[in-house]
Amino acid sequence: MSGWVVSLEGTAQGQAVAVILALSAAVLHALFGALQKGRFDPWVTRAAIDLWAFSLMLPVALFIVPWPEAHMWPIFAGVFVIHALYKSLQAMAYSRGAYTVVYPVVRGTAPLFAVIGAGLLFGERFNAGQWAGVALLSSGIYGLAIYNLRTITVARETLVPALGLAVLTGACVALYTTFDAYGIRASADPFTFLAWFFVIDGLFIPLIVWGRLRALPASQRFGLARRGLLGAVIAFGSFGGIMLATRLGHVGQAAVLRETSTVFAALIGWLVLGESTGPRRVFLMALIAAGAVVVQLAA
Repeated sequence: MSGWVVSLEGTAQGQAVAVILALSAAVLHALFGALQKGRFDPWVTRAAIDLWAFSLMLPVALFIVPWPEAHMWPIFAGVFVIHALYKSLQAMAYSRGAYTVVYPVVRGTAPLFAVIGAGLLFGERFNAGQWAGVALLSSGIYGLAIYNLRTITVARETLVPALGLAVLTGACVALYTTFDAYGIRASADPFTFLAWFFVIDGLFIPLIVWGRLRALPASQRFGLARRGLLGAVIAFGSFGGIMLATRLGHVGQAAVLRETSTVFAALIGWLVLGESTGPRRVFLMALIAAGAVVVQLAA
């Protein structure tokens, strides 16, 4: 499998696979965000997800994939710090604001900074048509956030700090997207990076909320464990998929395509979480999808 992935690097087929992975990651990431925002405290839910991810990937990291090269350990340290900050900000944002308000701001902030970061670190350049697509997509995402902000009726007293935290979270998304792309490209075997990523990434949140996990009533533990297992499987597809996409294709393009997750998040918020929708929101979601299409077609 690793040999096949490496063989696709720098090829047209590899770029096509990267597009499919990025769009698949968008769907899964929207599901992941809704899962964390759902029934339980977002911190506790994330801890359960990370415990499952750690437990499932530790034997893979230790006994199946090749051992990381020496130069990878400082990169893994950077991964730990960046993702710990990202998770903390995201949990704080979700605990203060409605999902359909917070999520679009997070995702709308991320692509612009990710494209800039990819240009600085990897020398990638977007043409005028692709920048127009980014502007279209970002306009739709922020338009959706503004519309939700004006019409939502729950948790309004905490929306301002929630939006501030959402912007910071989006900046962290761009940072980890760029840094993880650097990390997976620096590893000889991409699956070595992925396995150790989930092991290292799974430590922080469970440690800081261990007391909350232990205090959870026994009647709720099975439901949380089931949610955590589902979240871990989704995370493998979402985060793993986008990282493989950044190794096979352009980092900036993959980051933009992933932000179509906002469309799926709005649908989930409406269909699953019971949050309101309407023709204006549908139009804005179509604008987001159109922006992603323009970025892809203008490449």
